[in-house]
Amino acid sequence: MTRARTAVLCAGAWGSALANVAAAGRDHVALWGHDPAHMADLLRDRENRRYLPGLPLAAAVAPTNDLAAIADAEIVLGVVPAQAMRDVARLARPYLRQGAAFVCCAKGIERGSHKFMSEVLAEEAPQVEFAVLSGPSFAKDVCKGLPTAVTLAAGLESLAQELCAQLSTKTFRLYRSTDVRGVEIGGAAKNVLAIACGMAAGRELGASAQAALIARGFAELARLGAAWGARQETLMGLSGLGDLVLTCGSDQSRNFALGQALGRGESTQEASHGKLAEGAYTASALADIARERGVEMPIAQAVAAILANRLSVEAAVDALLMRPLRAEA
Repeated sequence: MTRARTAVLCAGAWGSALANVAAAGRDHVALWGHDPAHMADLLRDRENRRYLPGLPLAAAVAPTNDLAAIADAEIVLGVVPAQAMRDVARLARPYLRQGAAFVCCAKGIERGSHKFMSEVLAEEAPQVEFAVLSGPSFAKDVCKGLPTAVTLAAGLESLAQELCAQLSTKTFRLYRSTDVRGVEIGGAAKNVLAIACGMAAGRELGASAQAALIARGFAELARLGAAWGARQETLMGLSGLGDLVLTCGSDQSRNFALGQALGRGESTQEASHGKLAEGAYTASALADIARERGVEMPIAQAVAAILANRLSVEAAVDALLMRPLRAEA
């Protein structure tokens, strides 16, 4: 199989890990980042010491802060944070080939517009074919070559199949889907729910509470997915339940770690510890679209209220425990 020319937008932990994945069987993978100093460090050290210390970049990975480096790419992996996706897509638009596959690896909903990343890309880079990659994966595990399985969804089955063939490796396995919106919902919602689970861990509420939060959180995710016509197998799969379980149970997750810090009493300003947690930015948009669609998501809405300083963690726990008794659904 001929390997399609591939580039990666954003040189954070996940971007660097996916650049290493893309380097398998290729002699050149452009890895773009906006910070000239960071890219110079990557070029010199061949290691992302800021985010993945001790894990070298593959020989084929070429760090750069010049967007022209993506001009010949047939596959572009967009690993930009969700709230920056519009701006970066707008900057990249002049360099994106007509018909190139843009694989969005961000997990979030744009604040203000309440748009999913597929909608953002349709507006800012209409010349590309959109796909989304999501699932239970930590950048460090992927960079170490540990076994990982994720979902890649595209509107056309043929495109999803081709991208899975192009990007899968011995240890990074992609399962294809055409349920783009279902995969996007799973990725966005699980980050917010992971913050709730982190709060429970920070408050030392115990393993039973943790399990209940994951189960009831999944029920919220499933209700939201159903409102958009997402397939049940998508929500039950890697990009839904699989990613939820991983993110809700490990402080390797920035969202879980943020919630844990909040649960221990840190303020919303302190709790991020300088790290980007996508769920903190998606929470308000998720709560808003749930209300707009008439979807009950009390856990996600409590997280949004806590992050907006409208509710304390203690009050949120009390409110959730005091909800009316009902049949499980």
